[in-house]
Amino acid sequence: MSQHERSESASADVSPCEPTSAQRVAASFWVSQLVRWAIARLALGAVVLVATADAQQPGASGAADGRPFVVGEVLTYDVRFGPLKVGTGTMEVRGIENVRGRDAYHTVFRIDGGIPLYRVDDTFESWFATDDLASLRFHQDQNEGQKERDRRYEIFPERRVYADLADDKGEQPSVAEPLDDGSFVYFVRTVPLEVGRSYEFQRYFKPDRNPVTIRVLRRERITVPAGTFDAIVIQPVIKTKGVFSEEGRAELWLSDDERRLILQMKSRLSFGSIDLYLTNIQRP
Repeated sequence: MSQHERSESASADVSPCEPTSAQRVAASFWVSQLVRWAIARLALGAVVLVATADAQQPGASGAADGRPFVVGEVLTYDVRFGPLKVGTGTMEVRGIENVRGRDAYHTVFRIDGGIPLYRVDDTFESWFATDDLASLRFHQDQNEGQKERDRRYEIFPERRVYADLADDKGEQPSVAEPLDDGSFVYFVRTVPLEVGRSYEFQRYFKPDRNPVTIRVLRRERITVPAGTFDAIVIQPVIKTKGVFSEEGRAELWLSDDERRLILQMKSRLSFGSIDLYLTNIQRP
């Protein structure tokens, strides 16, 4: 057992009270909300940095070589509500496939957790071009409590439009070099972040979700179940209520090395704290 896990167990032993049923249900709901938005939105602010330094960054150069991620990579996470484990998540680079004549990374992000009264089983799949990482296709399969949601998006960077195949609205306006929740995650891993700076971007594939601000707070060394790492700490801020509002006080840690792994996330909410920890790294 790691030092981190031992400290959590000790905290659980001396805790003066256990979470209430209402808190447990709330925590289960936020498993999907927190992990989905954390893993996706941590990347958003770095896009502006790339826009100002295109020629210097590998993520914008068009060269597929030298990526910090590789086909076959699988990252596994625990999600905890205080001392309780309430879910798991995995991020996988499944392969390279052809999408409308372009080679594209196929990535899968899965969340599974909750309690008997409220279960979460969400899968998010992204296809983004191997040369410039622009989003080409995005699937969401969400099962949360009694709700099910299945969305399919085709994204056309060359025409700055996207189509939601679940409705009959036809093509909708998008943005230049669009990024979806999944491609954001891998794109940010190609970009350096400067401590003390804030970045704002306008590149999520649905324009009404922009902008998002990322504050790069500090560097520090941390231990998670997967090991001990030097890390960069960032704070995403979105103009909305919840985890990533100004009041949410969420922070995320990225490994300060060539892999730029997502190591952990911590967030304080009105009913308690929900934390995300990297538990396993699988790379070919």
